[in-house]
This record gives sequence, C-alpha cells and structure tokens, in this order.
Amino acid sequence: MSNKTNLYSVITGTGSFIPENIISGDSFLNSVFYDNGALIDKDITEIIKKFSEITEINERRYVNDDVVNSDIAAIAAQNAIIDAGIDKEELDHIILCHNFGDIEKGTNRTTMIPALAAKVKALLGIQNPDCVAYDIIFGCPGWVQGTIQADYLLKSGDAKKVMVIGSETLSRIVDPHDRDTMIFSDGAAAVIFEAKESLEPVGIIAHKSQTFAATYGSLLTMGKSYNPNELSGNSYLKMNGRKLYEFAVINVPQVVKKAIDKSGVDIKDIKTVFIHQANGKMDHAIMKRLFKLYDLETVPENLVPMTISWLGNSSVATIPTLIDLVLKNKVEGYEIVKGDYALFASVGAGMHINAVVYRF
Repeated sequence: MSNKTNLYSVITGTGSFIPENIISGDSFLNSVFYDNGALIDKDITEIIKKFSEITEINERRYVNDDVVNSDIAAIAAQNAIIDAGIDKEELDHIILCHNFGDIEKGTNRTTMIPALAAKVKALLGIQNPDCVAYDIIFGCPGWVQGTIQADYLLKSGDAKKVMVIGSETLSRIVDPHDRDTMIFSDGAAAVIFEAKESLEPVGIIAHKSQTFAATYGSLLTMGKSYNPNELSGNSYLKMNGRKLYEFAVINVPQVVKKAIDKSGVDIKDIKTVFIHQANGKMDHAIMKRLFKLYDLETVPENLVPMTISWLGNSSVATIPTLIDLVLKNKVEGYEIVKGDYALFASVGAGMHINAVVYRF
C-alpha cells in the first residue's frame, strides 16, 4: 500500500423529509384519465391495478398544502446537519437539485428566483457569505449530478464541506387526467460530503455522466393537459413511458458499467445499489442487463433496496432518501458495513444518465 494520502469526498451526514400524507391507489378511484385527448374507457379499478403491477407503486406521498419545495428541502437539510454534527456555518456550498422550483398549491406556476438553495440557506439562518448556494436542474438524476459537482469542489481543495439536497413537490405539476400522475410523489433528502484524506480509496471512487438530448430529449417534457376540456393554459409534466422504459433499459447499464470499470472495482464487490426509484419493473430490468454485460446471469439478492412501493417517484429525492433510510437501518434487510462498495445510478429528463461508485 502507498504511504501517500489522497483527498476523497465522504458522506458524514444524511437527512430526509418524508411527507405524512399517504396517497393510496384508491385515492384515484374518482379520476377521469385521457390519453392525448381521448377518454380512456376502462374500469378505473383495473387501470389502477395494472399501473401498480407495472410500476410496483402502491402508495405515494404528498406535502401539506401550506408548504413549498424549499420548505421541505430546508427540513431535510437541517436533519443532515444534525446528523453530521457540524456547525451549519462551516458549509462551503449548498447545492439544491430540483426541476420545478417552488409551486404553491393550486397555482401551477413555478418560482425559481431567488434560487431555492439561497432560500434554504436563509431558512437555515446561515450567515456565512462564503457558503455559496446554487441550484442544479438536471432531471431526476439531479442529486447524483450534484454529488459529482460536490466531488469536484472537494477534491479541488476549494471546499471542505458541501451539502447536496434533492427535493421535489411533483404533486403540484402533474396532470390529474394523465395516468402517469400516479407515478409521482413529493419528498426531500440531503447529504453532507466532507473532504477526507485517506491512504486507501474511500467515499466517491469514480463517476460517469452522459446526456442523450439530440435523440431522446423529448421523452420527458412539459405539455398541456390530456383533457381536451382543460383550457387553463397550464403546463404539466409529460413523458413517453414506453420509449423511456426502452431507452433506460438499454442505455443505463452501459453508463453504469463505464463508472464501474473506471473505478477498478469488481461488480461482485458492490454490496448495495441505490438506483433512482422510477419504476420497479424498469429498475429490475436495468440491473439484470447490467450484470449480463459482465456475463453474469443473476443479480445477487438484497443488492437493490427499493422504496418505490410506498414512497413513489419523488425524482431527485429518491436516491438520497434511500441512502438516508438504509444508513439509519430503516429499510428491512439492508445495512451498510464500513468498507462496503455501493453504486448510485439515475436516469431522467434530458435525457441524462449518471452513476457514482462509492465506498463507505
């Protein structure tokens, strides 16, 4: 072993905010769904059942009417600061990853000025002007990309402590007449990374990001309601679910493999995969194809913790929330042991794909 120490980006604190409002499948029994303007003339119970079978989502969480995205981000951030045991004034950067800013209940209008990270800094009461707060808009892979940005900052020596937050209130931007509404959820989580010197690799070992905008950028966009009688002029989150599924299953394993190969870590040594909770069936297919790229026919049991069945898809918040819950032994059957290798991987609007190899 070399006697030379290197600088690594290491997780020292995590925190999350999971809304208390549980929205079950039965909450959509009175919904009227359309498909690009055409009424879906099927039994609503059957629609909900089929959706749950495909996505593995049985419940999702919505925030209270009186809060916005920056509010829940600040709660998650405060929890992470407490967990890390640091003085909040020691933070050098706050990176807040989201896609829709602050949207008040019933407005469908987004506010991004000032940046949500600046709002969170103010809500936390951080006075230090050297704590730089900014946002990243990067689709669902935003938090992973924020983590990569934090790694650059920490390894450059420009920062010692960086907090990366993923927070979203998707319930405020979905079309109530679109079946895909049932996928999306609200939530927030924050992770504090610190620069640590170490003789052996620890923390972030390697990462890889790619953007497929030219061919696939239209798979997730904003558009009008599927209900032709809805004339408000509002824009809603829209996705081409079938093509997105195909894109992710083919391309995500390739990008993840690039990150693993770059790290020099054997895939068999990876103990936990924190994958974006987008669609249960899709995530399983991605993992199966990843292992096939290494000529391995089976995915190890207990490799991929999943929260999608009860938390839904909260976009940028899914991976940091999952990390927080696993680290705090709140996901049955999963625990992190010092020295374990893990993988963070995500895909989303852009289309962006990214992955991080991490050693606890």
